[in-house]
Amino acid sequence: MSPAERKDLSKAEWKVMKIVWELRKAMAREVYTIAGEQHSWTPATVKTLLKRLVDKGYVSTTQVGNGFVYRPAQTPLSTLQAAADTLMTNAVEGMTGPLLVHMVERTPLSEADLDSLQKLIDAKKESLKKRGDV
Repeated sequence: MSPAERKDLSKAEWKVMKIVWELRKAMAREVYTIAGEQHSWTPATVKTLLKRLVDKGYVSTTQVGNGFVYRPAQTPLSTLQAAADTLMTNAVEGMTGPLLVHMVERTPLSEADLDSLQKLIDAKKESLKKRGDV
């Protein structure tokens, strides 16, 4: 399933993904235990969430003996980028800029992040000048 075809994650699915990303390779029981400790979920609930993540293409699974091993099928960054793309696509027209400003304002950024943003802003401004929009 391509990223464009992948369905959005629910809040609970994001929480399970964080566990799978952290473990990188996990037996089902490990995920059940951690999710149970962190969120008070039953193994049945976690099993349902893992199945949904497999069906959506975010997690891969292989059977090992009587259990299953789960691995992330996508990196955290690619998953976040896809979610951001969906948000931007569905944003109300004219609200993309204010949404970006809000995200930058509330996100802790390193100096390297700020340098990358500044380069992007400079390139966007240059592009506008070349098009005559400034």
